[in-house]
Amino acid sequence: MLAWFRALMPREDRFFDLFERHARTLEDGAAALRALLDGTQAVPAAYAALAAHEDAADGITREALLAVRRTFITPFDRGDIQALVGSLDDAIDQMLKTAKAVQLFEVTTFEPAMREMGAVIQEAAQVTAEALPKLRALGENAAALNSLTERVIELEGRADDLHNDGLKALFKASGRDPMAFLVGSELYGHLEKVMDRFEDVANQISSIVVEHV
Repeated sequence: MLAWFRALMPREDRFFDLFERHARTLEDGAAALRALLDGTQAVPAAYAALAAHEDAADGITREALLAVRRTFITPFDRGDIQALVGSLDDAIDQMLKTAKAVQLFEVTTFEPAMREMGAVIQEAAQVTAEALPKLRALGENAAALNSLTERVIELEGRADDLHNDGLKALFKASGRDPMAFLVGSELYGHLEKVMDRFEDVANQISSIVVEHV
């Protein structure tokens, strides 16, 4: 009877599977966003790809939150699971908001600093995807996780610098075209928020490490 009951219970490792699947949507979304900014993919196609990845991420988020409610024994605190999944979802949501702003303002060419921010965002997504599987063995991977989350924080700082430098350059270049500055500053703001959301993910991972190691 006990074996039968256990067989019906959701497995703990489903959460790790969900984290890793979510991380892959971030990688794919970041690649689509960078392709949009680099001009290697037309804006409508890149937007459609990013929207599809964001939709997949929403499905994973719903699955994770449902699993939290249905699972008696979770690998770590339920609130931590919900916060981590929420921060992952916020990151790709903000990527899509950025692409929506691009479409709204019909922007087709992007400032050098914007393109570089796209590269920084893609690296942050890759580092996050590298970190999440290591949550399966927190004790063994604590040092590696700390190193990876520190890298995301460094990337967020780099994005802040690019944001500030980009705004200065845009202001000087816009001259008598205030609308160009307003549109550009809006896009810079969205890109900065994407990296802020990755910083939230890194902070949440760090919090889990501190609590459980």
